[in-house]
Amino acid sequence: MSKEKQFLTCDGNQAAAHVSYMFSEVAAIYPITPSSTMAEYVDEWAAAGRKNIFGETVLVQEMQSEGGAAGAVHGSLQAGALTTTYTASQGLLLMIPNMYKIAGELLPSVFHVSARTIASHALSIFGDHQDVMSVRQTGFAMLCEGSVQQVMDLSGVAHLSTIKSSIPFVNFFDGFRTSHEIQKIEALSQEELAPLLDREALAKFRSRALTPQAPVARGMAENGDVFFQHREACNKHYEAVPDIVENYMAEISKITGREYHLFNYYGAPDAERVIIAMGSVNEAIQEAVDYLVAKGEKVGAIEVHLYRPFSAKHFLAAIPATAKRLAVLDRTKEPGANGEPLLLDVKDCLFGKENAPLVVGGRYGLASKDTTPAQIVSVFQNLALPQPKDRFTVGIVDDVTFTSLPLLPEIPMGDPSTFEAKFFGLGADGTVGANKNSVKIIGENTNKYCQAYFAYDSKKSGGFTCSHLRFGDKPIRSTYLVSTPNFVACHVQAYLNMYDVTRGLRDNGIFLLNTIWEGDDLVKNLPVHVKRYFSEHNITVYYINATKIAQEIGLGNRTNTILQSAFFRITEVIPVDLAIEQMKKFIAKSYGKKGQDIVDKNNQAVERGGEYHKLNVDPTWAQLEEAPKAPNGDPEFINRLVRPINAQDGDLLKVSDFEAIADGVWQQGTAAYEKRGVAAFVPEWLEENCIQCNKCAYVCPHASIRPFVLTDAEADKAPFGAAGTIPALGPSFKGMHFIQAVDVLDCLGCGNCVDVCPGKKGVKALQMKPLETQLDKQPGWDYCVKEVESKQALVDIKSNVKNSQFATPYFEFSGACSGCGETPYVKLISQLYGDHEMVANATGCSSIYSGSVPSTPYTKDATGHGPAWGNSLFEDFAEFGLGMSVATKKLRERLAQLFTDMLACDKCTADMKALAQQWLDAPHDAKATREVADKIMPLCKACDCDICKQLVELEGYIVARSQWIIAGDGAAYDIGFGGLDHVLATGENVNVLVVDTEVYSNTGGQSSKATPLGAIAKFASAGKRIRKKDLGLIASTYGYVYVAQIAMGADQAQTLKAIREAEAYDGPSLIIAYAPCINHGIKAGMGHSQKEEENAVKCGYWHLWRYNPAAEELGQNPFTLDSKEPDWDAFEDFLKGEVRYASVLKMYPDEAEELFAAAKANAQWRYNNYKRLAQQQWGVDPIVDAVEKNNEKI
Repeated sequence: MSKEKQFLTCDGNQAAAHVSYMFSEVAAIYPITPSSTMAEYVDEWAAAGRKNIFGETVLVQEMQSEGGAAGAVHGSLQAGALTTTYTASQGLLLMIPNMYKIAGELLPSVFHVSARTIASHALSIFGDHQDVMSVRQTGFAMLCEGSVQQVMDLSGVAHLSTIKSSIPFVNFFDGFRTSHEIQKIEALSQEELAPLLDREALAKFRSRALTPQAPVARGMAENGDVFFQHREACNKHYEAVPDIVENYMAEISKITGREYHLFNYYGAPDAERVIIAMGSVNEAIQEAVDYLVAKGEKVGAIEVHLYRPFSAKHFLAAIPATAKRLAVLDRTKEPGANGEPLLLDVKDCLFGKENAPLVVGGRYGLASKDTTPAQIVSVFQNLALPQPKDRFTVGIVDDVTFTSLPLLPEIPMGDPSTFEAKFFGLGADGTVGANKNSVKIIGENTNKYCQAYFAYDSKKSGGFTCSHLRFGDKPIRSTYLVSTPNFVACHVQAYLNMYDVTRGLRDNGIFLLNTIWEGDDLVKNLPVHVKRYFSEHNITVYYINATKIAQEIGLGNRTNTILQSAFFRITEVIPVDLAIEQMKKFIAKSYGKKGQDIVDKNNQAVERGGEYHKLNVDPTWAQLEEAPKAPNGDPEFINRLVRPINAQDGDLLKVSDFEAIADGVWQQGTAAYEKRGVAAFVPEWLEENCIQCNKCAYVCPHASIRPFVLTDAEADKAPFGAAGTIPALGPSFKGMHFIQAVDVLDCLGCGNCVDVCPGKKGVKALQMKPLETQLDKQPGWDYCVKEVESKQALVDIKSNVKNSQFATPYFEFSGACSGCGETPYVKLISQLYGDHEMVANATGCSSIYSGSVPSTPYTKDATGHGPAWGNSLFEDFAEFGLGMSVATKKLRERLAQLFTDMLACDKCTADMKALAQQWLDAPHDAKATREVADKIMPLCKACDCDICKQLVELEGYIVARSQWIIAGDGAAYDIGFGGLDHVLATGENVNVLVVDTEVYSNTGGQSSKATPLGAIAKFASAGKRIRKKDLGLIASTYGYVYVAQIAMGADQAQTLKAIREAEAYDGPSLIIAYAPCINHGIKAGMGHSQKEEENAVKCGYWHLWRYNPAAEELGQNPFTLDSKEPDWDAFEDFLKGEVRYASVLKMYPDEAEELFAAAKANAQWRYNNYKRLAQQQWGVDPIVDAVEKNNEKI
């Protein structure tokens, strides 16, 4: 009797974790490695008590970096435990040294890798094979899967084969396309796989473990007399691997009925043209093969599974005898090589073979570039040419070196019965999460197969998302984005004018719009091209005001459940009653830990998902014509590159568009051209209540509210006129006008400005209003930014909070989350030092919102000056910044010598010499050196002496620079701590800002050494059990490092003072800034993130202090405690106000009280320690003091 199939709706990460858990005893992981999802599953299952093949839970050991994880894997294997890890991209590269050791010592292990891009000219988190190809020389065997089902089926082969062969394995599959694609698959059980384990080989591994009972030495040093011979002794182990893997594949085939080999052939038995590839592209290749074979063409494909060791015997056996031409596709690029790796392996196997087929190679799919069946057809057509193009590229237009194959029209080649849907959403509005649930509801409650894939831009919450869903009666092989949907949902009405949301929507398809417009207003506001498409293609259109419904229910901007309910009701892909029942079940599962109130509200949202309406499509819309677009006057760079990418049309750009910026450089200030208008509500300024404190602008995460001071002439010309302003306060602005202007199109609607506004007599000067009611204010903002001259020179911008905001920000409209706690600090630093600021940014949240193509929030002023920004890696941020600093130091030393030589130069004028002396008198004063630079450069360019020629070459170094290093707590507390410590220890004059969210924010909220005791985070699912690292106090022990802990919302003046002191200090400085994050789950919402900072300090959760070594030189105590005595009674209430703590109370009520008490005790212990430091009698030797006091008694 055949075993009943068990289906699972999951992604590739879960499939790999499911199998690896069975065979692992230890998992050593770095919590935010690009494959962290796999490790998270393992950690959750272990916490839940799931047993592996050995009847035990897996021990998950978190490390501080991928290099550390690999070291822990190595040590665990040496001690005899079956150990695995999960990684990708830069993380895999950090493991390379230990991979050589593990392979060289014949230790069985599996590294599961969701293959991803390696940062080169730019960072990309998406998928290709650059990382795995960088480890092909380590000695690890390499097994590849091309679909979620294959990951489930073949991951066990890697584990079984490594134990039997003693050769470690990299088990890899495509990052994102497979790792994050959700599919309904057949699951393998532990009972099916356990009998395949070679117990004898496992016992042999155990017997080789290091133990004092039978001591041996491992890791010896060898000289040239024996190293070579010893290294060759492993050859037989590698020779055995292909047959071992093939045998285990045969066993899996018996279990599943799906046939697997080292190289799987698919296609016509008499194929003449064959494509060879690895990974998810094979699914699209098979669709193309079916399409062409049905037309009578003799084509086929070979899917590579075992890449290392590469078995020529098995490969040659897989090639049809009729094959005349082969195309090898590599998902990587190796500049300067004679071909990419797989191509070279194939050529090597065929070299010297009689009647060998012609072999050409090409590159495809870098950074998850979509590869469609139409593109594969182009590859087959290339093979049919008399002289096929070699070293070609697929899916792009290379009009520079002309490598690309022709792009063919997209033709649906999947199963025609498959239903396809696209959902356009806003990051953090819940669209993606709802669609994940929808796929699981359909997969788990019907016989249908399903697939889901999610595309994002690089912004944080508030960014663009597009969900691609497919449902069908047959397995779905379409490993590419949905381009011809049956159904489209647009959850953000602003997208109608930003993106082509109707592109590809099939005739007679369905369109659902979330909008505040109704009836005639909706018809009036629909763009012409959208109305024309609806009419031409007979689209059925529905609309719903989910934004209003969510507000009424109390869900804020979370429209996801309402729209998910509407989708099920409109499409009826499954019975509506079943959909509603299952939605509520998933709501309880997803939101249960957040409280019953959240569950109830989402259940209401399900019920109200039926409040949609049908829009009557007018047949005459088909004749509508759009008015020609007027020239916008924007820079060529913006129109040629930035706008197409922002419109999700980056795939249409050509290689020539990037030829001039091949090094990856990007222009500053491009974020200002986005004007997305995605906020539902924005602030309205009520001038009669404004006291001109500028606190609103100070805390704004996106610099979208700013004070402007206008002269009479400027006010008269403004759209709002003098009547729209109030008299500016302060002697410097006598007779001028003041306005607090709002950029409603760049605002993300967090509401922090309203929250901090003191108003007049308790009545606030700001209130949140629907975006549509404030659009007429945008011309006023535009006028102020473009036409009103900055008045910052009239005040000392560093003296107080109010004055600081008259300084124009050099950091604006970033891709950070609405209400972000980090960006106000970054913005403030740019206001104070932006025109001479250098920034070295660690990879993480701060790098993504600061520099993701096409948006650059760092900008420049009218003179062309502004922050110069660079990002290296995650782990080396501090060293990267130090490198900038020492380069500047070295070249400015040369400047000093040149200015000194100028004093004696007979060709330089007296004015030039006076300026040279002025520079030499104050070389570190930014204002003074700027004045010198502006005056002396024209004179130097007119002078013909050698000194002036060299000075012109060094023009960019004349102005003193302010060097800043910006990082999150994950970089500073964990992976980059060693480098940070060293940089601070050098004594160099660099300023480090650590924006402390207490979790790894950029990757979903994993635990770090910055995570406090008791908080729930990924890898601390039951609450963290050890206290938070005191990074600031550690740094202060050097005695010559300026250190401060700040929280803008708690004390705006202390924040300004600390930043000012740090930059002024001639030495290293470290500022640790508390930054509430969306991952905290603040119950009051991110619109109260500044208030959360205030509450954190008031209750003693966070402490404000400064350590200034300059004070010690004056005989004063360098430590200043700026926090007042906390209200400790409010501590637990503060914890309960954040889901990361409140969840502990709900999920582990018995332990929560103990954890909360421990967290409070730790906070009190830390505060008391700070108090002791602040009360020290500085400058007095206690021994001498005691002697003197004793003498006084005598």
